[in-house]
Amino acid sequence: MSSILVTGGTGTLGRPAVTRLRATDHQVRVLSRTAGSQRGPDAPDRVVADLTSGTGLAAAVEGADVIVHLATSQGRRDVQHARNLVAAATDVKHVIVMSIAGIDRIPLPYYRSKLAAERVVAESGVPYTILRATQFHNLIDRVLSAQRFLPAVIAPSISLQPIAVEDVAVCLAELVDQPPVNGRAPDIGGPERRAVPELARQWKQARAVRRPVVPLRLAGKAFRAFADSAAMVDGPAYGRITFGEYLA
Repeated sequence: MSSILVTGGTGTLGRPAVTRLRATDHQVRVLSRTAGSQRGPDAPDRVVADLTSGTGLAAAVEGADVIVHLATSQGRRDVQHARNLVAAATDVKHVIVMSIAGIDRIPLPYYRSKLAAERVVAESGVPYTILRATQFHNLIDRVLSAQRFLPAVIAPSISLQPIAVEDVAVCLAELVDQPPVNGRAPDIGGPERRAVPELARQWKQARAVRRPVVPLRLAGKAFRAFADSAAMVDGPAYGRITFGEYLA
């Protein structure tokens, strides 16, 4: 049994990851900026620290064998978070970093920040593994849902390979029980490669939306990279849960 510290453990991926790790009998603590409810299920195993300032990190990391770094600021402070985390993790046996497939080929500001954060960890000297995954099902759901005030559902004319956070959590639990790669683990993606307009029509039916789906092509290097399948992964699919099963 390992002592594991999870950053971002209350987030979209963090919740199923913590549940999965606890199911494998690991001792799991969740890093949080606030103590939260002292009556909540995570209260006994929640440690308070600030990844941005570094306050409390040394104490939070103490005694951890493995850190599973899932926290993200959507790029704004991800590099600073990585610097502060590895500075405090000098005695940790394994730091596992969650990242995104294709960030070295898709020129988006958030992706550049994630790539820079990967480099910080790789150059720190701590034993590490980087796991890149394709877009989560809930991200596509959220992007489509955010268009609720538009007269149509806009869907970029690209294909994606979305994956369920539960499937990513399984992979993270597997990596915890393996030695550090000191590099990237194989990228993981969902079981289907689907055009976004097709995913949007599936979402429309599941959510009982009447507005039409309108495919959209955009100019620019980022769109071309997505259109060239830069956000998908090579090899067999890792995930098992389809977007349709997620919607159901």
